[in-house]
Amino acid sequence: MRYTREMCILEGMKRESRTKHRRINITLPEETVKLIDRVSRKGGRSRFIDEAVRRHVREVGRARLRRQLKAGYVQGAERDRRMIEEWFFVDGEAWQRDAS
Repeated sequence: MRYTREMCILEGMKRESRTKHRRINITLPEETVKLIDRVSRKGGRSRFIDEAVRRHVREVGRARLRRQLKAGYVQGAERDRRMIEEWFFVDGEAWQRDAS
């Protein structure tokens, strides 16, 4: 394969679209580090931590959404119950009129 100017530009564009990484310094308990080393590939701590954080954030977001939906359902159920009580007799009267 021969590299031309256009190919170099395309390769450069590919690299620019990749996720940028940033080095940080964190402190973890020794037991946590041992656990990470036990379940991740050699040299794969960063990837493992990245995946674990992303999974945790997704799960927390889903749990929050479930709580919000449940609260909405409970509020809606109470509203619907009141509405049914208000209209129950009106609906019953209409059925009696239609039946006669």
